Amino acid sequence: MSQQHWVIKANGEREIFDEEKLRSSLLRSGAGQDDTDTVVVRILSEMKEGMSTEKIYRHAFALLKRLHKGVAAQYSLRRAIREMGPSGFPFEQYVGEIFRTKGYEVKTDQIVQGWCVDHEVDVSAKKEGTHILIECKFHNEEGFKTDLKVALYVRERFQDIQKKHESVKDVTERFHEAWLVTNTKLTSKAIQYAQCAGLHVIGWNYPRHGNLQDLVNETRMYPITALTTLSGADKRRLMESGIVLFRDLFQKRNVMHGIGIDELKIDRVLSEATALNGMTLT
Repeated sequence: MSQQHWVIKANGEREIFDEEKLRSSLLRSGAGQDDTDTVVVRILSEMKEGMSTEKIYRHAFALLKRLHKGVAAQYSLRRAIREMGPSGFPFEQYVGEIFRTKGYEVKTDQIVQGWCVDHEVDVSAKKEGTHILIECKFHNEEGFKTDLKVALYVRERFQDIQKKHESVKDVTERFHEAWLVTNTKLTSKAIQYAQCAGLHVIGWNYPRHGNLQDLVNETRMYPITALTTLSGADKRRLMESGIVLFRDLFQKRNVMHGIGIDELKIDRVLSEATALNGMTLT
């Protein structure tokens, strides 16, 4: 049995380093067993008491990048979505595109009348007779969790809109379900309430199947911030030019030329994007 080490989480809490959690995240990112073993053994050999989970992540990412860039990009996907930021691509627009790719009729930033007040609905998604109200919550702070009060807030807004719709006989845009979609993890209380109240919640790793990571992989809605062949400055300039997703790179290659990326690097960027886009994940 390997020696136990205390590590520091992003929120400042201490916990025992979980080797199996690291293995699981590497395997889920598409790393093979040999590469996973290589990374884990190296991390364990250099583990120090009180090391931050951020430092462990960065070290694992650097090792994985040398072994397999496509897998490294997938491993960094959660961070890549945080790095899109509100200015790069509003999270509600991103969620709308995911649902649109899944065959939903999508509208964003609607004002909908409630019984007491009007509400700004982030995303409405309609498919096969089911109309969904989606509230999107984005946070770029490492370790942040979406909590109970957010779930309560979404449920109360939905109920206010429902009450108004029930008072109008010929309403055509009646919502049938309320969903909360966030790029963070969820607290246990938020999950408990949602399960009891009939509120659909999707977080980074919740539910076990159909979570945000699954949806991104299923729809291939990968942000350019996941690419290891682009520098931070390249990513910022591309997002400022309207290039946010992998598909934008292929459709607007000339924009990369326009911000000063040379042809050889463009080929490397598109090669990495192609490799990640075609990965079959476990």
